[in-house]
Formats: sequence, structure tokens, C-alpha cells
Amino acid sequence: MDHTLTGTLRLHHALKSRFVEEERDVIVYLPPRYNSAPDQRYPVLYLHDGQNLFDSATAFAGNEWGLDELAEELIQRGEVQPLILVGIYNAGPARMSEYTHVRDRRGRGGRARMYAKFIVEDLKPFIDGEYRTLPDTANTGLGGSSLGGLVTLYLGLHFPETFGKLVVMSPSVWWANRAILREVKKLPQKSDQKIWLDIGTCEGPNPESCVKNVKDLRDLLVSKGWQLERDLRFVEDEGAGHNEKAWGFRMRDALRFLFPGERPNDGS
Repeated sequence: MDHTLTGTLRLHHALKSRFVEEERDVIVYLPPRYNSAPDQRYPVLYLHDGQNLFDSATAFAGNEWGLDELAEELIQRGEVQPLILVGIYNAGPARMSEYTHVRDRRGRGGRARMYAKFIVEDLKPFIDGEYRTLPDTANTGLGGSSLGGLVTLYLGLHFPETFGKLVVMSPSVWWANRAILREVKKLPQKSDQKIWLDIGTCEGPNPESCVKNVKDLRDLLVSKGWQLERDLRFVEDEGAGHNEKAWGFRMRDALRFLFPGERPNDGS
């Protein structure tokens, strides 16, 4: 399959880490005029399942999010801040283990803490050193879908001083008997994070359960102090399935909400 990349992207191949065994490819999208504005620095959004974001040639079943084309459009129209997108390739067979913070009843998973250390202690310093980033909390985001949405929330809860914006799409709340809800309940106090949370109404073999799980998560976040349409946006996407097309479509409004530009547009 041919590559489908748009804009300026750089691939860092086989990055090593002190915390995860698997070497990791990381693909970096740079905003328009990055090379012609050498004094400008940019916010960064780190995203899991990086091979699915930009390129049909590397994406699962050839279906990508189209995030490079979307970012180019929204930035050039002034609807979204110019930002750097960092796609972290998943580890293939180790994906489930790295994207979950506890083991399930079959003994699967539970390595998210080490994956978090890879991002926070190895990858972020590398990106901040390699590119002109705004490295502070308010300008650093994290996002993902499915198990990637789950691990985004887990990392966000445990590293609020690192990630100020979270994109939590179709999170696998069901994992290990809804263990992530217990993590939220344990929060001593609300952070200053801004969160996008969503779910499609046609996801999985039991869509009603998927929607209920994510609504329960939303309600827990509200009970901790997040305010809908202020620092928490919840979207129930009617008719949407559990797939790259749906997540790529919703990224338009997620980016507008979390990284609004000079000419914000909340419409779709």
C-alpha cells in the first residue's frame, strides 16, 4: 500500500528505553511554517497507536485517522493552535500489557506504569530536546482510543504535572472489572487538566454497556470537580463504531476544544 502522508513528518526509528523492552518507532508531525519560524515554540500532543494516525501504509487494516490532513486544515484556518503531534507506535503483541495498569482475571496486562515512565522520563525529554516545544503542563497533551484511551486517562491521573490536556476516546473502561473507575475514585483532589471524553453508540458487541461505562466515568469526573463544557467535554457519537474512521472524525472537535486557535469554531 502506498504512503498517504501530508505535511512535514519525521520518523524516529527504534528508540530505546530504560523502562520498556521493545524498541519503539515514533512519528512526529510538525505544523506548517515550523522550519520558517525558528523562534516559535509549540504545544505537543502525544498519541498512542502512532502507526494508525497518519499513514494508510502502516495503519491497522489500512485505515488511518487522517490526522496529518486534519491538522494542516485546522491550523491553516486558525481553528487550532499550531502544534506538534507525536505518534507513539504500539508494541504489537505487548500493546495490551502496556496499555493496561492492572492485570485482568486471566493474568493479562498490567505494565502501564512502565510504559508511562518511558513516555515521561525517556520520550518527552527526547522530544523537548529535538524539537521547539512548549514543555510545560498546560502545553502538553496525551491522547488515544480504546485501550489507548484507557491508558491516557491512567497516565493523566498519575502524571497531572506532565499532561495538562487529555484526549480520551472510546476508553476501555470495562478492563479488569472497570478498574479505572476505582482509580478516579481514589483521586484526593481534582487536577487542572482539560479532558475530552467520548464514545460511539455502536461500539462493541454490547454497545449499551460501552456507553454506560463511559457515562459512569464522565459522572465520576464531574463528582471530582470537572465541569462539563468548561474543562470536560463529553460526546456521545450517534451511530459511530469502534474504529479509526470514527476517532479521526471526532479529533476535529477534540483539537478545537483542547488547542483552540485564534479563530475557534466549535461546529463540526
